[in-house]
Amino acid sequence: MNYSVSSNTLKDRVILVTGAGDGIGKQAAISYAQYGATVILLGRTVRKLEQTYDEIVSLDAPKPAIIPLDLHGATQQDYRDMAQTIRDQFGHLDGVLHNASLLGTLCPFEQIELSTYDDVMQVNVRSQLMMTQALLPLLHQSDDARIVFTSSTVGHQGRAYWGTYAISKFATEGMMQILADELSETNIRVNAINPGGTRTGMRAQAFPAEDPETLKTPFDIMPLYIYLMAPEGQAVHGECIAAQTKD
Repeated sequence: MNYSVSSNTLKDRVILVTGAGDGIGKQAAISYAQYGATVILLGRTVRKLEQTYDEIVSLDAPKPAIIPLDLHGATQQDYRDMAQTIRDQFGHLDGVLHNASLLGTLCPFEQIELSTYDDVMQVNVRSQLMMTQALLPLLHQSDDARIVFTSSTVGHQGRAYWGTYAISKFATEGMMQILADELSETNIRVNAINPGGTRTGMRAQAFPAEDPETLKTPFDIMPLYIYLMAPEGQAVHGECIAAQTKD
């Protein structure tokens, strides 16, 4: 698929990125800003969000905003308040990139600890449900809105020892498909991205012996992330697309 877009394709769009403090989320926020978007940086670590903010400002891109929020403890009311803040400050919302995730612990199925399982499901699934519910009224007001989830190869083909994380990503893909079907006749396009093996902290946690230099960087996989938020990607709906040809 050709992911080419115009240089200002995201001009005047407001896009929320979760996990914007590092890794793929940070790069996506920077790339969206470079293509003209006003980006809302959401994450739990203010220092990291401020670093992303400073990098965007240094590029002479539209000034971003910061929303510090810990997805592990956030409530429905927190998300409603966040949606109201976005409405008050920007008046509209055109895109959401659900990027933040927890890996949990790689272990045999019988050794999965319920506390770890609950933590991963809270951040990877439940928070996305609550956040999307709160933001849908704003997204419906956009002429061309996008919701992009983040899946994984283990989110559509189970793999031994990846139990908790894989289950959460199966749920993520299911959530995307349900939402896409419900919104098929609306102005909102819903998709998911499988980033594949990428040079991030989570990848290093999962594969500590792997040489990171053999992996693509977050910047390398950005064409798909930009395309799915851009007018050029308007026809894509209800799909989980691999950002790389191989995991």
